[in-house]
Amino acid sequence: MLKKLLEKNPYQLLATAAFVDLFILCVCWEWFISPLRPGGSWLILKGIPLLFAIPGLWKGKVYTMQWASMLVLLYITEGLVRILETGSNFWMALLETILATSGFICLLLYLKPIKQQAKILAKQKRQAE
Repeated sequence: MLKKLLEKNPYQLLATAAFVDLFILCVCWEWFISPLRPGGSWLILKGIPLLFAIPGLWKGKVYTMQWASMLVLLYITEGLVRILETGSNFWMALLETILATSGFICLLLYLKPIKQQAKILAKQKRQAE
């Protein structure tokens, strides 16, 4: 198990961890930390899209990482908008912004060499034709 973990790219691991933490934060925030309505709100469902991304991030699927990098921008935006609130909402929004931004940066750093390699292969293919 540890060997498999050590074989993974550190950016992939950090992105996956950021998405898992972001999911936990979204659920806890809207369920019992500071819900819009007492007892929780339907805003808890905002964490569901993250669940679809986590398995693909863990497996290192490039396509999943590409769409997840666009998805996480929504969480960055929400965090930046809600950071203007007071009390615990400020801290939750700050944490959401930090987690989403770190996940986004890790995804970009993981995908950068893959994209560069794809460009080189496409250029070689064009030259061969």
